Amino acid sequence: MTERTDAIADSGVLPTTSEITLANVWDHVLARVGFRRMGHRVAAGLYALGAPGPDAPVLVTANYSMSFDALRAGLAGKDAHLLVLDTQGVNVWCAAGKGTFGTDELVRRIAATNLAQRVRTRTLILPQLGAPGVAAHEVKQRSGFAVEYGPVRAADVGEFLRTRQATPGMRRVRFGLADRLAVSLVDVVVAIVPTALIAAAFYFLGGATIVWAVAAAILAGVLLFPILLPWLPTRAFASKGWLLGLAAALPFAVVAWNRAEGSTGWLRLLGSLTYLLALPPVTAYLALIFTGSTTFTSRSQVRREIFAYIPVLAWLFGAGIALTLVLAGARLWGGGA
Repeated sequence: MTERTDAIADSGVLPTTSEITLANVWDHVLARVGFRRMGHRVAAGLYALGAPGPDAPVLVTANYSMSFDALRAGLAGKDAHLLVLDTQGVNVWCAAGKGTFGTDELVRRIAATNLAQRVRTRTLILPQLGAPGVAAHEVKQRSGFAVEYGPVRAADVGEFLRTRQATPGMRRVRFGLADRLAVSLVDVVVAIVPTALIAAAFYFLGGATIVWAVAAAILAGVLLFPILLPWLPTRAFASKGWLLGLAAALPFAVVAWNRAEGSTGWLRLLGSLTYLLALPPVTAYLALIFTGSTTFTSRSQVRREIFAYIPVLAWLFGAGIALTLVLAGARLWGGGA
């Protein structure tokens, strides 16, 4: 440590650098696959990147380790103060929606770190995606610090500080295929064990076909939906997911119809209908959950979707399961007669 860094540490300010180590990369990998999902965090507080003086910029971020690392990596070669809020290990955008990256926490952290006594600047630079959780006028009134919103992506922060202007490209929220796949990876990994258990339970009701059908419905929701999101018809995530689930279930319904050749027409129809009733709601529900991982929707829109679609999906799923149980019972009864 340099003398300057020692002084910073002794004053309660934590030193940091822009270097991303192998340990950091491994932490990011574990975060991406959902291992210890809420455990990827750094201590909240004030950090000194390099050797910032009292006029150095103050940038605010979440204590989710990937958010913190992205910001400091984007500031390579610069001196800055990093004010890290306690978002309970949640990234900036999600924490802003939950309220942990919010006005109260920001004002509280300013006071807890004695920021006003450490810096002469009275402007805080916040990530644009944190705006939903922060009332800038209230922060100014309660703390004396003005709020300025920086770019969406941490990679643009260095250029933003140089020009002190955000270009339209810096303001644009992009959520391309790579972003969607990165987010969906967590859901895919988390879904593996439940999918196996659910499929095993259904094996006794309908054999191998229904096992593959359940797996297809779940994987359609956690993997195919994020990939196809921009191109699926309708605006609501739940209806997008239901249509995708219907497409995933249709081949299994056709297989069920063909395998029941020799049965009465209504039994063949009911056997196929079990797939078309029970599986699309599963995909639709998983698609609706994905709203919390995207930049495509708002909290009010998600709330409307939940109240509008969840009851319908529950009834359809319940009808499909009830029909599956009835037909399974009929087969057992018929086999034992």
